[in-house]
Amino acid sequence: MNTFLRYEQDGPIVTLTLNRPDIRNALIGLEDGDEIVEACARITRDMSVRAVILTGAGTAFSAGGDIKRMGEVMASGDSGPSGTRHVYRTGIQRIPLALYNLEVPTIAAVNGAAIGAGCDLACMCDIRIASEHARFAESFIKLSLVPGDGGAWLLPRAVGMSKACEMAFTGDTIDAAEALRCGLVSRVVPPEALLVEAGALAQRIAANPGQALRMTKRLLREGQHTRLDTLLEMSAGFQALAHTAPDHHEAVDAFLSKRKPVFSQ
Repeated sequence: MNTFLRYEQDGPIVTLTLNRPDIRNALIGLEDGDEIVEACARITRDMSVRAVILTGAGTAFSAGGDIKRMGEVMASGDSGPSGTRHVYRTGIQRIPLALYNLEVPTIAAVNGAAIGAGCDLACMCDIRIASEHARFAESFIKLSLVPGDGGAWLLPRAVGMSKACEMAFTGDTIDAAEALRCGLVSRVVPPEALLVEAGALAQRIAANPGQALRMTKRLLREGQHTRLDTLLEMSAGFQALAHTAPDHHEAVDAFLSKRKPVFSQ
């Protein structure tokens, strides 16, 4: 039974809630990675899902790593360098691979503090919406650590290299307004409106055909690191599939008939 991640589905929209509010939704063990990876696998298997919302219970999105547990591990002396490397590779590093590579669009509804790994967790999503109470920090340097969960790859893609370097080298916390200015989030809303806004956006996304959404997301992802000619070739292949899909025929017919389309996938 899940103890950290709450999985709720309403039609084509899945909401994943980090559910450890007593410690500000900190990530504390291998089991957390297991739950997030399994949730992503469940979403991938379910072709009815067209959008995912990720948020946090309580007042924080995620405080990142559990510093108290870090202290306990240090005091015990049980984990040497090789053991720590193994824990990262089999634990938290499975999360960006699963969440970032989800086929369906993802929205981070950042309700409060997103610190360290919590900031990177938000960056693993395609779209980020922030409550006015949200705060962000790439704060690993404050603990004499490095971003061990992919933040050095994720954050520059969200805010650009200069701002990412500023955040990572200082560890400073930025508020929701600054996150909006630097492009870390696409909008800031009152706290009480956060899930309403995220849900409305998810509904607008989910109103579109699922196969086309998944292929569009894949092209956007590939476009971040591949050559233009390679992406064009991939786009042609995907477009050939899209042209023969029943939902494309339905969309064209609905447009010509001046009616709302009814998509099957």
